[in-house]
Amino acid sequence: MLCMNVVLPIPDDLAARLSANQGDLPRRALEALGLEEFRAGRLTLPELRRLLGFATRVELDGFLKSHGEYEDVTLEDLDQDLRDLETAGF
Repeated sequence: MLCMNVVLPIPDDLAARLSANQGDLPRRALEALGLEEFRAGRLTLPELRRLLGFATRVELDGFLKSHGEYEDVTLEDLDQDLRDLETAGF
């Protein structure tokens, strides 16, 4: 799988402050981007899951709920979850 790396110019003092209490700034930036693109309708749930590297829909659901997003689960979603679990060896 090919991946694009994105470089964000953040002044050192701000980067240090943003990283100090909340930890992994690159991960937080990726999550913020993914969440915003999902909310804007430019990413689907499977695409968001892939972007954030979640192995299952349950992980993505927890992430979304922690950010105030609640999605209806369809039969297709559950079927995909089952396939994902089988692929992961569960």
